[in-house]
Amino acid sequence: MGDHKEQQPLRVGAAVRRRRRALELTLAVVAERSGLSVPFLSQVENDRARPSTSSLEKVADALRTTAVELLAAADPACSVDVVRAEDTEPGFDPRVRALVRGHHQLHASEFTGDHDAGREFQHRNDELMYVADGAVEIEAEGRAYRLGRGDTLYLTGGVRHRWRATVPDTRVIVVAVAEHIEAVKDRSR
Repeated sequence: MGDHKEQQPLRVGAAVRRRRRALELTLAVVAERSGLSVPFLSQVENDRARPSTSSLEKVADALRTTAVELLAAADPACSVDVVRAEDTEPGFDPRVRALVRGHHQLHASEFTGDHDAGREFQHRNDELMYVADGAVEIEAEGRAYRLGRGDTLYLTGGVRHRWRATVPDTRVIVVAVAEHIEAVKDRSR
């Protein structure tokens, strides 16, 4: 078994679909704007067809973006990435460790030790907090929750919250839907 990240071709279909839906466009509208057929665009969105550079640029123009942006938002076709316990990102706080690298639909981080209890968070999408070791106190929507080892707290997108470790060397795993994902409608509107 290797510890490397498998590099596979990018799947641009999901990025195209996310962008089209964010603009509230139908496949027919994108087809009309791009000069491409609805069946072809459907195949692209479902990763059954890979668009040429020219076709991708036409789709990007129809979606009021660029081919580069669509490729940047593309999902790897298949990826396996092992993050070892000793892996740390240079320049990051040593008490925070990313558990997922790169641009993905989920973000996961491990927090160890103290945490700035005064800092309030409000994420667009849902999040799960898991106490791996120690204990924390979380304030969410005006209520306080005490969690110990093995406890979890689920927060829907838009919930304001803050937390602090109440025991030295506490470890908290936070898994959240990435901000670039349109998982839930903006609840603040």
